Amino acid sequence: MPNQALKRGAIPSPRSALAAAVPHAARIGAPPNIMMYPQKISMWGNDTHGDCVTAEEAFAKACNDPEIFISDDEVIRWAKAHGVLEGATLVEVLKAMQDDGFAGAGVTYDDGPYYSVDWTDSRILQSAIAAGPVKIAIAADQIEAAWHSTHGATGWFATGFKEDVHLDHCVSLCGYGSLSWLAQQLNVDVPAGIDGSKPGYGMFTWNSIGIIDQPSLSAITGEAWLRQPTTVTKSG
Repeated sequence: MPNQALKRGAIPSPRSALAAAVPHAARIGAPPNIMMYPQKISMWGNDTHGDCVTAEEAFAKACNDPEIFISDDEVIRWAKAHGVLEGATLVEVLKAMQDDGFAGAGVTYDDGPYYSVDWTDSRILQSAIAAGPVKIAIAADQIEAAWHSTHGATGWFATGFKEDVHLDHCVSLCGYGSLSWLAQQLNVDVPAGIDGSKPGYGMFTWNSIGIIDQPSLSAITGEAWLRQPTTVTKSG
């Protein structure tokens, strides 16, 4: 997919929303490594629309046990109905998903309450990921280049990033561990010249899961959120 279309669509959340957010507190007993790797993922409309913030919600539902697959049509319908098909803040989608989530067969898949996550503190971030996928806002130029390095196939590596504060995309952190361990989970090799013992994170975007090292994650991230629980299933 060398010419695969890619869209973005994240808008930085207002400072007031960030200041008012309840922070996630690190919990004791997070596992040393974890990877959420759903059997079925998708673009969820992010190849034709700037609905990355909503597409990430569909990925988070796919990380449920058992997995919940939301169709592309439902993601696009939901985003259009809530006025977020071509751009959204993370907070407005998190709020809307609590009361009016994705429609399933006789059920609705909502979000639980959301909490801010300090992504600069690995202990707090890993504790949050152990509780569920962490929704983050990033500057995506360097991630897009990493995605293209595998033509969009799962297993791309993101390392050596420079600081970029121009947030324009929403992705999901779905795992953590050493770069070597994460690569094993995705059945790929660590590229030559990269120290596999260094810590990293699994990252979903654009119908793929890649691996990003800690310094690169810090260089491009501007906000992070944990839903607790990630999915609330309501009948009717």
